[in-house]
Amino acid sequence: MSLELLLAFALFAFVTSVTPGPNNMMLLASGVNFGVRRSVPHMLGISIGFMVLVVAVGLGLGQLFERFPPAYTALRYLGAAYLLYLAWKIARSGAPDSGESRGKPFSFLQAAAFQWVNPKAWIMAIGAITTYTPQEQFFTNVVLIAALFALINCPSVGLWTVAGSLLRRWLDRPQVLRAFNLGMAVLLVASLYPILSDF
Repeated sequence: MSLELLLAFALFAFVTSVTPGPNNMMLLASGVNFGVRRSVPHMLGISIGFMVLVVAVGLGLGQLFERFPPAYTALRYLGAAYLLYLAWKIARSGAPDSGESRGKPFSFLQAAAFQWVNPKAWIMAIGAITTYTPQEQFFTNVVLIAALFALINCPSVGLWTVAGSLLRRWLDRPQVLRAFNLGMAVLLVASLYPILSDF
């Protein structure tokens, strides 16, 4: 892979990782509700889970959707339903240190598994493989692309968690935090629009 292509891919990986989407909205809310330290497994699960998804797409899983479009449609509906469920859970989160039910942060495995039903993650993975992976030494390039994506993705999504933890001190009143969580739930649902608007 040429240096020019590698730099172009790094920019693609950064932009797609740091822009708003389901993962980043959930990490912002996690940073507010649980802090950075308790959200680290969630961040690592996103990056490692996504890396595995990129490798799977590179090894042919993405072609399944080209040959059998109903599978992709089913994935989009499943992902949308799960995101709506997560938005509902975020909206119902209580204040830290209150007696209200507020759940717990995503575990590493939950975050990794979520990548498989996250429509934005599939679009990013397919874009990375089809646009930035040279056919020459394809397997090596797939592994390189996946690993580089994970390295760029983790600190990028981590910015959202840190931003959430910084907001925490301004959201110390239960009513304000409840309004914030409701807003994050609405934004999570809104993040579905560009991905699912052609249903």
